[in-house]
Amino acid sequence: MTGTRIDYVELPSATAHELTRAFYASAFGWKFTDYGPEYSATTSGDVDLGLNGGREDALSAPLPVIRVADLEAAFEAVCKANGVIARPIFAFPGGRRFHFIDPGGNELAVWSDDGAGAGADAEEDAAGR
Repeated sequence: MTGTRIDYVELPSATAHELTRAFYASAFGWKFTDYGPEYSATTSGDVDLGLNGGREDALSAPLPVIRVADLEAAFEAVCKANGVIARPIFAFPGGRRFHFIDPGGNELAVWSDDGAGAGADAEEDAAGR
């Protein structure tokens, strides 16, 4: 797949979301957009930063996120390469994504803003997830 790259890194911030957000704003002058009370993200850089304050959704380690043009093709490619799907395709404000585990045990996500988010929840429900 041409043009794919890591363009986003999500950090867990469940124990101190507001303090973590304030730290990056103060230390580096980064401006955040809030997507609810538990999620904030920069939206102006080459590689943006998300802060996930959700106790149920946040991982315990940073989550590199790869942007692709065709999410379904990327999903199939990850499966064919023997990646383990940790979280099937789901919609979120701004697009859709899925999570996978690579052979080294690292969790990454793949996302697309392809505008097809309306059907993603139905796909998950149909898959029984």
